[in-house]
Amino acid sequence: MKRISLPSLSFALVMLYLFLPVAATILYSLATEWNSTILPEGLTGKWFAELYADPRFLQAFGRSFLLSFLTTVVAVVIIVPAVFSIIVYAPRMERLVQLLVMLTYAVPGVIMAVGLIRTYSGNGIPMVIITAGAYLVGLLPYLYQGTRNSLLAMQARSLMEAAELLGASHWQAFVRIIVPNIMSGIFVSSLLSFSILFGEFVLINILVGGRYETLQMYLYAKLSSSGHVASAITVTYFVLMAIITGLVVKFTRRSFARKEVP
Repeated sequence: MKRISLPSLSFALVMLYLFLPVAATILYSLATEWNSTILPEGLTGKWFAELYADPRFLQAFGRSFLLSFLTTVVAVVIIVPAVFSIIVYAPRMERLVQLLVMLTYAVPGVIMAVGLIRTYSGNGIPMVIITAGAYLVGLLPYLYQGTRNSLLAMQARSLMEAAELLGASHWQAFVRIIVPNIMSGIFVSSLLSFSILFGEFVLINILVGGRYETLQMYLYAKLSSSGHVASAITVTYFVLMAIITGLVVKFTRRSFARKEVP
């Protein structure tokens, strides 16, 4: 009889610990009643039907998607050229910039929200735009590190020098040579950034509140009225994050495969 090693047992226990809450949430979102039995007394899809028929949910989902997507796109357009310029043309500033970027981790969301309210409240700027700007700053570590690693892995400085020797301008070399070669890194960083913004609750709740209800705010409101519907929302969120994770893994493997090709 083959003995189970300690690492395999530990891995199995960790996976079981992580999977049980997800499985319980999925079952509760499909349960008719689940009060006094180990397993649900019956299964139904009416909670999902009720959820997807609710215009408020569709609007909240659309707002979360739109805000996360547009902020991520703007962040990529601003941050990627900036990181490229630092890595290629100002490498001595890289450590300082990296330190400043990582400092965004040190600012809790509540403190940031209070500071933004005190600074911009009453200035006539919509708080949704202020929130998007705060999101953009919060994405700096993820997009910076992903873009930086891709540029260093492909030796962007050498490629730029070769392209310029062949007569290409800085802009042509960046658009036609650098960007296609780091696209997988940009895409992975963008998906990670999008998933983080899509699940954000603190900033949008404090800065905007019910005036711009997102998916997380809708979920918070449903927790007090229907646990089954709240579980259905959570399962929907799980599915979306699973799709994003699958895309990240796919493009990461594709990037590694290209690097391994001689």
